[in-house]
Amino acid sequence: MEQPKGVDWTVIILTCQYKDSVQVFQRELEVRQKREQIPAGTLLLAVEDPEKRVGSGGATLNALLVAAEHLSARAGFTVVTSDVLHSAWILILHMGRDFPFDDCGRAFTCLPVENPEAPVEALVCNLDCLLDIMTYRLGPGSPPGVWVCSTDMLLSVPANPGLWGCLLLCGDCRAPPSHPREPAPGCLHLPRLGLRSPACPAYVSSGSYSYMTSSASEFLLSLTLPGAPGAQIVHSQVEEQQLLAAGSSVVSCLLEGPVQLGPGSVLQHCHLQGPIHIGAGCLVTGLDTAHSKALHGRELRDLVLQGHHTRLHGSPGHAFTLVGRLDSWERQGAGTYLNVPWSEFFKRTGVRAWDLWDPETLPAEYCLPSARLFPVLHPSRELGPQDLLWMLDHQEDGGEALRAWRASWRLSWEQLQPCLDRAATLASRRDLFFRQALHKARHVLEARQDLSLRPLIWAAVREGCPGPLLATLDQVAAGAGDPGVAARALACVADVLGCMAEGRGGLRSGPAANPEWMRPFSYLECGDLAAGVEALAQERDKWLSRPALLVRAARHYEGAGQILIRQAVMSAQHFVSTEQVELPGPGQWVVAECPARVDFSGGWSDTPPLAYELGGAVLGLAVRVDGRRPIGARARRIPEPELWLAVGPRQDEMTVKIVCRCLADLRDYCQPHAPGALLKAAFICAGIVHVHSELQLSTSSILAGTALAALQRAAGRVVGTEALIHAVLHLEQVLTTGGGWQDQVGGLMPGIKVGRSRAQLPLKVEVEEVTVPEGFVQKLNDHLLLVYTGKTRLARNLLQDVLRSWYARLPAVVQNAHSLVRQTEECAEGFRQGSLPLLGQCLTSYWEQKKLMAPGCEPLTVRRMMDVLAPHVHGQSLAGAGGGGFLYLLTKEPQQKEALEAVLAKTEGLGNYSIHLVEVDTQGLSLKLLGTEASTCCPFP
Repeated sequence: MEQPKGVDWTVIILTCQYKDSVQVFQRELEVRQKREQIPAGTLLLAVEDPEKRVGSGGATLNALLVAAEHLSARAGFTVVTSDVLHSAWILILHMGRDFPFDDCGRAFTCLPVENPEAPVEALVCNLDCLLDIMTYRLGPGSPPGVWVCSTDMLLSVPANPGLWGCLLLCGDCRAPPSHPREPAPGCLHLPRLGLRSPACPAYVSSGSYSYMTSSASEFLLSLTLPGAPGAQIVHSQVEEQQLLAAGSSVVSCLLEGPVQLGPGSVLQHCHLQGPIHIGAGCLVTGLDTAHSKALHGRELRDLVLQGHHTRLHGSPGHAFTLVGRLDSWERQGAGTYLNVPWSEFFKRTGVRAWDLWDPETLPAEYCLPSARLFPVLHPSRELGPQDLLWMLDHQEDGGEALRAWRASWRLSWEQLQPCLDRAATLASRRDLFFRQALHKARHVLEARQDLSLRPLIWAAVREGCPGPLLATLDQVAAGAGDPGVAARALACVADVLGCMAEGRGGLRSGPAANPEWMRPFSYLECGDLAAGVEALAQERDKWLSRPALLVRAARHYEGAGQILIRQAVMSAQHFVSTEQVELPGPGQWVVAECPARVDFSGGWSDTPPLAYELGGAVLGLAVRVDGRRPIGARARRIPEPELWLAVGPRQDEMTVKIVCRCLADLRDYCQPHAPGALLKAAFICAGIVHVHSELQLSTSSILAGTALAALQRAAGRVVGTEALIHAVLHLEQVLTTGGGWQDQVGGLMPGIKVGRSRAQLPLKVEVEEVTVPEGFVQKLNDHLLLVYTGKTRLARNLLQDVLRSWYARLPAVVQNAHSLVRQTEECAEGFRQGSLPLLGQCLTSYWEQKKLMAPGCEPLTVRRMMDVLAPHVHGQSLAGAGGGGFLYLLTKEPQQKEALEAVLAKTEGLGNYSIHLVEVDTQGLSLKLLGTEASTCCPFP
């Protein structure tokens, strides 16, 4: 179900109680706007509360005043006017009071959830959930007004449109006077402050909320799933996941070595190196590798251990707090610390009440928030978790730990709050997020996972840190033993460069032949991957200054990837062999002929690198068009040491004639539009002429097969059909930017068959004949038609787009690629059953799959033609990559050529189309020798 259109907020305001937090939280709002979570035109404001403990009412009025001032200035007024509020959609978010378990408050508490559809990868905080629910679930359809929301609650919303359908935030909830103060079961009350009418509540059926209290037990419960079969691992890289207990949660962490986590425990924003044992009921946040040693040899249980960034008198520092899960943060009642009464704590540690409170403090007033427990500065060394962890045990060190603790400058939790450096905290979290992201990128590539790195690339670019990601991708590419891994890493570099251009600088698809890049390319061509990647990176640094250069650099990285693809596909040479036979006589023609082909299912899965990374399966038919086998080539030996080439219909005025007398005449074989390029390339790939090549050619696979077959036979060699399939695949990869194996399988092999390649190298294509019921081939011939659409297709750009999407592992493309392979087997079953309706369904589904694979492959004129023909056919699809060319139809009634010509004749704007009869060819490639008397057919005098 599509997400509804969200509210286009005029202003979003975040109120906070500390002046030094305003700029920090302003940046956080702006980061979310860059991620496209907030509309680009929304005014973002972080506003300090006018005074301490002003309350949400006073904070709201102050926020409205600030909003009115900014909107008045935007509207051109010279004084503040409330008129600007009448047509505005305003969202006010209140940060609330300090939170014991997150230095940046409840709004920026990270939740163990991910948004897999987000275009930019990022941690999900309460604030993000709140923005989502207000923008897409509660706000849509509301008139202009002011929404006021607290960030102190978690809201559960029933399954409905939304990003996560899990943990979300709600506002300050008060029922109207006629209702009970607490919502009725299954109903949530939310207020909206209207500017022209009294505030009225909104009701969310089956909604519920949970206030984020100062209870560590309740907080841990909200971040874990006690009944879950395993641990929740979110934006984290964990080397030994088996050590994480079911019901635990890890968010934005790097865990190296054996790190054990007990049930109900939460790790956030930590980079730890084992061995570490964190037992049940713990919350550990903000620790780095330097702090890991303090945890070695110790089991934590029912504890909250946090690292904090501080700023004391302008100097940055690091402090730690340690409390018990069961400790109370209330000022009244029996107090505890580390889950035991104060008296027991004093007895165990030697700490005295006067260490923690002023002498005049009464025992009844002893409470955790005011206890000066936490060292923030030691006179001679840096602080660490060990400066608190000693309190867990009876003293056996002669009181050394106690003396060090007493020698430190200590603060209570209340005193610590104004000293917290929230900017450093958020920067540290961002740094750790990207550190684990780099580990993720490396693992995804090296483990060949079908996981898209595009959201991570956008995150690095949008937050201004693409450099480390580029360096990681370089390392993966240079060290890869698999050309597929290296090619994907280079494609990711191209994606980073393309994202840095931000949609400017021209099209990503285009030439990659700048001379400055030839040195890196030459290293790759010679197989020196490490030197090639290093040279690419050196050249890349010169192309980062503006969007046009970034796009061109991206094109060259894709060109470098094509070199690696070609090298991978060269493994098909293992399956190419020839047999020496008697040479034809001088002047004797060797004639090779082939049918055309139509693909019924699986196209694109045969295209490298999909063919050897996913594994391909294509069902194709060899067909005659209007009774003819339209593809052929002829070759003969002549006495002159020259190559005579002719391209086009025999003895036709349009035939292109070329004579090659030296190697220089062959050097343009690598230019797609050069006269005779295909035939020149065939001579080279057949081994008759040897020319060094590093460039590329666009060819026709079936025609290349016939040319190779004719040339090899003229040279006294015979190539089997399966070997020829691999020879053509090799030819196209050595000399072109791409091309799969479905064309040569479809045309060189007779009848109805399925070609398959496994997800491995060397790349081998295997062909299976599909057996159909008796008489079904004739029935198929009566119902199959071919329509030339009059639209020339542009397969090359389509291919570049598809390869780019595949290397990015876009989820829709990966899923569609698997569907293509799966449906091929279903289509083969339709042929075995002889079911035209089932085959029509396959064709219709296949065309939808092609459009998903290559958006833009359906021109408007073709769509109009298909719509007109739809009532008369079981199914239809454009051949090959689409974009134009030939449309093939499976008609409901037999022999419909004249009827459909009449239908199309009544449709305007179709252009120069034509309809052709089609029949299944049962011969495939044919090769024969003609007598020398046929030499008069030579187009040369």
